[in-house]
Amino acid sequence: MAVSRRLVDFLPGPRPVRVSVAPDGDDPVPEAPRFTWQTPERSIGRIHSWHGNALVLARALAYIEVNGGDGLKRIAERAVLNANWLRKRLSGVYDTPYDRPCMHELVLSAATLKKRTGVKALDVAKRLLEEGFHSPTVYFPLIVEEALMIEPTETESLQTLEALAQALERIAEDATTVGGAERAMSAPHATPVRRVDEARAATRLIPTEDAR
Repeated sequence: MAVSRRLVDFLPGPRPVRVSVAPDGDDPVPEAPRFTWQTPERSIGRIHSWHGNALVLARALAYIEVNGGDGLKRIAERAVLNANWLRKRLSGVYDTPYDRPCMHELVLSAATLKKRTGVKALDVAKRLLEEGFHSPTVYFPLIVEEALMIEPTETESLQTLEALAQALERIAEDATTVGGAERAMSAPHATPVRRVDEARAATRLIPTEDAR
């Protein structure tokens, strides 16, 4: 992780710091560098118990070993099938800027919905939280106006895909009703935290535990 100088004091800790003197007070030993653990003065606290990605790699290796070559092929086919099923299912409800078979991710667009109702991709994502689904990636790829990028993965059942499709259809339909667009633009309403101001959060960073 790399940060600017002004954020160094807020980094999570503890982190390894090189020392030139042995812990017992002996003379410097440049030929044998020593390190100690140190938490920055205004640290945001501990965020992970392991320094590095060894466990992530172990998990990936275990997944590969368990499934084997044939299993990984079936997994890839299922992921592609799920993405294309959603693409066809939602075609006509949302724009499909690339109306051809996709791989494991599909890209929809809320451009027409925005022109008709004012409801943007971000509003759709926030409303989706109220439907019990994690928001998709929005505004990426950058070349797609009001992009919604969804990756259903191989683990989702047909029932879950259908529920997601119905939720996205309800959001689009509700945006055309009286008061529906306003509800979408102020969503989410049923989550512990309401809509945050992403632009303000990015420009007025307050990296402390007391920030709410």
